[in-house]
Amino acid sequence: MEIFEYAFMQRALLGALITGLIAPALGIYLVQRRMALIGDGIGHIALTGVGLGLLTGSAPVLTAVVVAAAGAVAVELVRQRGRASGDIALALLFYGGISGGVFLVALSSGRTNANLTAYLFGSPLTTTGPDLAVMAVLGGLVLAVTLLLRPWLFAICHDEEYAHVAGLPVRALNLLLAVTTAVTVTVAMRAVGLLLVSALMVVPVATAQLVTRGFRSTMYLAMAIGVLASALGVGIAGVYDTAPGATVILVAIATFALLATGLGAVRGWRRRRTAAGT
Repeated sequence: MEIFEYAFMQRALLGALITGLIAPALGIYLVQRRMALIGDGIGHIALTGVGLGLLTGSAPVLTAVVVAAAGAVAVELVRQRGRASGDIALALLFYGGISGGVFLVALSSGRTNANLTAYLFGSPLTTTGPDLAVMAVLGGLVLAVTLLLRPWLFAICHDEEYAHVAGLPVRALNLLLAVTTAVTVTVAMRAVGLLLVSALMVVPVATAQLVTRGFRSTMYLAMAIGVLASALGVGIAGVYDTAPGATVILVAIATFALLATGLGAVRGWRRRRTAAGT
């Protein structure tokens, strides 16, 4: 496509592809653990990190990683110790995080021309070379964790008590998964935004589950769907001048809807054929 002759579109595409690859790779563990919406909570608290970076003149991506990771670890420790329910901890993460972020961004408005919408809903077309380098490094770390430690992470997400009995370092793995979630959210901040990243973690996984059964095959297919949705979304956004982050998510949701409808039609046809044959 001609639009990808421009350097800014190439950077936008590469950033979206990185996000589309790592978000489902991490999201499948969250879906397995029935914590699909944790990405939203981490995204909200990452906004506080963004605001802190803007206020102090630091790199917002780095402060977002640190703050989001600290918040994710805090929630995981609260969940493990049972001092509050997971729902309460997640609610605190949601409302405290986004409130703190909006407050700090407003305080920094006199020092910077930061656009809050770009962080909430993504702005891949403004991705710079250094941004892309940071995304590539962090994305590589996420892939290393999610792929190399897949048997262990699957064990703690599928049955934590069995993992304890098997002698796995459950607490360390839980904390690592929490930090990896925070890093994934921060990487996706530029491509799809903090409010939409959870959808890119969950929707490709849900789509892959329609046609696969095994954990590994579901993971790889979800990653492929995430990459495809990201590429198509950025391309459509470039041609029709739509919001790239929202377009990526809509493409992912449309893929799920089309596949679910198609499979439903095929199954219905098979049932009717079987009934007619009897």
